[in-house]
Amino acid sequence: MKPAPFEYHAPESLPEALALLSELGDEAKVLAGGQSLIPVLALRLTVFANLVDIGRIAELAGIERRNGSLRIGATTTEAAVGADAQVASSVPLLARATPLIGHFQIRNRGTLGGSIAHADPAAEYPAVALTLDATMEVASPGGRREIAAGDFFDGLWSTTMAPDEMLTAVRFPVWGGRCGFGVEEFARRHGDFAMAGATVALEVDEADKVKRCAIGLIGLGSTPLRAGGAESAAVGSSAREIDAAEIGRRAVDGLESVPADLHGSASYRRRVGAEMVSRAWAAASKEACGE
Repeated sequence: MKPAPFEYHAPESLPEALALLSELGDEAKVLAGGQSLIPVLALRLTVFANLVDIGRIAELAGIERRNGSLRIGATTTEAAVGADAQVASSVPLLARATPLIGHFQIRNRGTLGGSIAHADPAAEYPAVALTLDATMEVASPGGRREIAAGDFFDGLWSTTMAPDEMLTAVRFPVWGGRCGFGVEEFARRHGDFAMAGATVALEVDEADKVKRCAIGLIGLGSTPLRAGGAESAAVGSSAREIDAAEIGRRAVDGLESVPADLHGSASYRRRVGAEMVSRAWAAASKEACGE
């Protein structure tokens, strides 16, 4: 199929793009890399009268270390994120999640901001942003504001941004100390969206006790999720003595509205999710403890 007809706009500055979004209202949709939007349009699952292509706006791309955070522009491609040495050293979880996104052709065009703004609960970058308590920088004709990742995702493919707001950058905190990171997911085929997955970050003290940890869940709800109960249970315990399988069970315990479809039931996805958490936790724990 082909998309329904639309008007194409290619602003060359952020003010120009924001003015277009304000003027066109609900009839407009931001186009970044197009790896999520274009297939949906081609299948006519949605229709927009206007597409605003932000790919030519230079200020929306780039990676920069700022005041304990790594700031990544919204139109920075996933391939650029995955290849950047600063990302690998400052935000390892983001770097390790990147190769799991689709195929390299998709990563060459897809953008970090596009993935996060699309808010697919089965996508990697939204889960990483939530796990690391990232901060979203958004802009509108009325000004700029920041949204914590925990307040950003509010439903399936839905965020708390206003219709005239646009994601311009994401700031990821840089963890210090003795830290470890892990990401695991299960998909039917390489490149498919994960049926379930997990992202884990943890820090241990000199005695290998967990000082802080974060567990993100992929594909187990209508938004990316945090396993708060499992996190609380782990803090203060020896990372070497924690049962990774038990952490996995705690992470999925009590989950509501786990998706079910032809590829797997809700109970199956919970079991897979528990195993992915267990594996990601084990990897992160070993790294943090220097094993």
